[in-house]
Amino acid sequence: MKTKVLILCTGNSCRSQMAEGFLRAFGGDSYEAHSAGTAPSTVNPLAVEVMREAGVDISQQRSKNVTEYLGQHFPVIITVCDNAAKNCPIFPGPALRLHWPLQDPAEATGRPEEKIAIFHKVRDEIALRVRSWLTERKTIKD
Repeated sequence: MKTKVLILCTGNSCRSQMAEGFLRAFGGDSYEAHSAGTAPSTVNPLAVEVMREAGVDISQQRSKNVTEYLGQHFPVIITVCDNAAKNCPIFPGPALRLHWPLQDPAEATGRPEEKIAIFHKVRDEIALRVRSWLTERKTIKD
């Protein structure tokens, strides 16, 4: 049976989308990954680009409102920004709640190469966190 995981942030445009993609890639058949936002927007094209570079395709993912998941049980809920951690709705049943406060790459400013460098940094941190968490649970896919 797959463990359902909900990954939350504010816009559901970068951090939670990347984490969802990595959980699907690294977690294999052990996890059912979902992501949502408290104030969703659209999936950021730079997030799609840097994930493609890492071998993970998130181009078909869409930004979703957390209300789409209300009433569902998620044994694991991961927030990737402080705003989502504070504004996360209550989901039924017991859940492991993890908070990974990550920089929002969508707020990066500067030249294009400076922006993409921030996306790479955040992507790599998310990959490390997802791999570490799966390794702790002994469920990482090789």
